[in-house]
Amino acid sequence: MVNLSPNELERYRRQIMLPGFGKKAQQRLKSATVVVTGVGGLGGTAALYLAVAGVGRLILVRGGELRLDDMNRQILMSDDWVGKPRVFKAKERLEDINPDVEVEAIFDYVTPDNVDSLVQSADVALDCAHNFVERDLLNAACVRWRKPMVEAAMDGMEAYLTTIVPGVTPCLSCLFPEKPEWDRRSFGVLGAVSGTLACLTALEAIKLITGFNQPLLSQLLTMDLHQMAFAKRRSYRDRNCPVCGTHSPHYHNPLQLSNFALASAEC
Repeated sequence: MVNLSPNELERYRRQIMLPGFGKKAQQRLKSATVVVTGVGGLGGTAALYLAVAGVGRLILVRGGELRLDDMNRQILMSDDWVGKPRVFKAKERLEDINPDVEVEAIFDYVTPDNVDSLVQSADVALDCAHNFVERDLLNAACVRWRKPMVEAAMDGMEAYLTTIVPGVTPCLSCLFPEKPEWDRRSFGVLGAVSGTLACLTALEAIKLITGFNQPLLSQLLTMDLHQMAFAKRRSYRDRNCPVCGTHSPHYHNPLQLSNFALASAEC
C-alpha cells in the first residue's frame, strides 16, 4: 500500500474523516489509475472530481478541438483555448488544481487500435464518450480484460448511470443491444445537467476503487431532471449477449475476475 505524504493527509483530511473511509481508502485512490473517455462536460467534470479526491493517475482520452458551444458546460476549459485540442487544456487545469495527481492526455478518440492498451493500463474506466461506437469498443475491451467500467450518458434533461463489472453485471451490450442514432450536436444541454451526472459518475468510481459504500451493480439509475425524478431499475445480464454472454469469446465467470474487479463486485 502506498504511503500518504503529510501534504496529502492534510489535502484529503475532510474525506479521510468520513466514517468507513479513512486512510486505507485514500491510499487505494492514490494507487489507482482511471481512464476517462470523452473529457467534455461529462468526462471532464468527472475527471475533475477524481483529481481533487486524490486518484493517483488519470488517463484522459479525447480527440477534437474545443468549440465555442462547448463552453456552457466544460468547466476545465477557458475562452482563449477555443480551437485548440481540449484534452491538453484539461490536463493542464487538473495539474494546476492538484499537482499530486499524474495526468496523461491522449489526443485521440477511442479506436480499435488503442482501446486494449488504454483499458489494460487502468484499474477503472469511465465511459463518457459522445457516441456508441466508442462506448461499444470500451465496453468490449473492459469485458475482455476484466476491468470495471462506469457507464454514464445524457440526452437533454435526461441521463442514466450504472457500473459494469464483467462477469458479474450486465455489460453495455446487454443494456443496449440496439444502438440508437446519436449525433453529439443534435440535442440541447445545460451545463448543470452534465455536471450533476459527472459528480455521480465520479462517486461511482470512488466507490469502486475504495470499497466505500455500494456502487450501482446490476442497477440502472435513470434521471429526469425536468421533474427531478430519479429511479433505480434492475438490469439483467443477457446470457446470449455477443460481448459477455456464455457463448461469447470473452465469457468468464466471477471466479475468473481480477482481484480488483472481484473486490469491487463484493463491496
